[in-house]
Amino acid sequence: METKPGLNRNQLKYLVILAMLIDHIAWEYVPLLSWQGQAMHFFGRFTGPTMAFFLAEGYTHTRSVPGYALRLGAFALISWVPFSIFETGRWPTAIFGVIYTLFLALLALWLWDKAPVPLWVRGIGVLALLYLSKYGDWYYFDVLWPLGLFLLRKQERDKWLIFWAVTLTALFYLLWVYYEDTGVWWSGVCNLGLVAAGFTLQFGYNGESGSKHPFHKWFFYIFYPAHLIILILYSHFH
Repeated sequence: METKPGLNRNQLKYLVILAMLIDHIAWEYVPLLSWQGQAMHFFGRFTGPTMAFFLAEGYTHTRSVPGYALRLGAFALISWVPFSIFETGRWPTAIFGVIYTLFLALLALWLWDKAPVPLWVRGIGVLALLYLSKYGDWYYFDVLWPLGLFLLRKQERDKWLIFWAVTLTALFYLLWVYYEDTGVWWSGVCNLGLVAAGFTLQFGYNGESGSKHPFHKWFFYIFYPAHLIILILYSHFH
């Protein structure tokens, strides 16, 4: 079978893992208000939208939503300690990593798609999950992206319109947050990486999965808490 041009799902996932690692290294060791910090965080902005995109795809194609939810929930819990320590230097805190937010997004998709309850109950449930996401990394947006992509999955044009609406909202929100935090107007320029991520997903993804070896499914789950632990230990001993 001829391979389509562009990156497959596995290749994009490993690109995102590298982006996340670079982003976390930058938060730990590189000043935000330097060109190096801005460049590293620009690349790091590929993480949120790409993981959200593949969560929507994963929900559509998984053989077992409960199994998928169990994996996400378990690793959200496992990652809680290292992420809290990485972010604040202490534990416990009400701060969770991105796997927690993706777990809530999966629950929101299942609730809206399959829950045998009235529409208004589903709406309230989704809003509650959206609220809970404020305790996670990529809060709000890593729930909104998958919802929009899944609900409009059969309308290609509308699917990307909602994706870009959420992406641009995230961009302007982060530009404001970074300015509020630093007082420097250009401190959030790195968040333009969201736009680069969007173009990569829309025009650079070939729709193929790549190898279905279990390694590719489990690597991210293990890498996420592991790389945080390594960064914490390195900082502690140096």
